[in-house]
Order: sequence, then structure tokens, then C-alpha cells
Amino acid sequence: MVVRMRHTHSQTGQRRSHHALTPPRLSKCAKCGEPHLRHRVCLNCGSYRGRMVIDVAAKLAKQEKKEKAKHAASR
Repeated sequence: MVVRMRHTHSQTGQRRSHHALTPPRLSKCAKCGEPHLRHRVCLNCGSYRGRMVIDVAAKLAKQEKKEKAKHAASR
């Protein structure tokens, strides 16, 4: 099949001009000042809207313990 009403390069480019990606919006954490995605928990300190949601220190300790056990089991 042959396209009857073909679009020119400029028409195609004008349509695609709205397809550009935008960078993610970042907000500053109220507690630690680190940038984080909006409406999401700060991954550095674990707080959201000024209150503690995730205990980051306990999470890191658990992860280190798990890695240590895995390393010991592989020996």
C-alpha cells in the first residue's frame, strides 16, 4: 500500500516536538537537606513530611548482617 497523504519532515518534527522527556522534579528534605523525589520518602534519612517513616540505620544494619552471613556461607 502506498501512503496517499504523506507527511513532510517538518510536519513530523512539529508533532514530535512535544515528545521530549523532562527531568524529575526534586524537593529538599526538611530534616537533612538532601534532594529527593516529590511525594516520596527521603532515602537518606527516612523521613516524609517531617516525620520518621523508615529507620534507615536499622535497614543498613540488617543488610550488612545479611551480606556478612552470605559471605560466611560461601566460604
